[in-house]
Amino acid sequence: MFEITTEAQFSAAHRLKNYQGPCENLHGHNWLVRATVKCTTLDQSGIGIDFKILKNNLKQIIEEFDHKDLNAVLGDLNPSSENIARLIYSKLKKSLEDWDGSVSRVEVYETPGNCAAYYE
Repeated sequence: MFEITTEAQFSAAHRLKNYQGPCENLHGHNWLVRATVKCTTLDQSGIGIDFKILKNNLKQIIEEFDHKDLNAVLGDLNPSSENIARLIYSKLKKSLEDWDGSVSRVEVYETPGNCAAYYE
């Protein structure tokens, strides 16, 4: 089994619903997203998936979040790191459905050292 990981960043604001504390107020983060995919076979070049393909797919997904109010973008979905990780995972899985591998894990960092991850 091979795992391939890439990272991308976006800046966005959010406020957590049903939260008792300062994070219920609108505030921003420079988010880091780390996406990992897995595969069992390599192509003729010894590559599971080209980093450029994985990174471009991830960037297209997070582009809709960049410099936005995540509450407005996500509607009824509370914009927690956990929910964002699950949403990005789902979108990445769909964008790579023709590839002979699978999404393994998506990690979303609100701040350095604070991460929520989603995997199936």
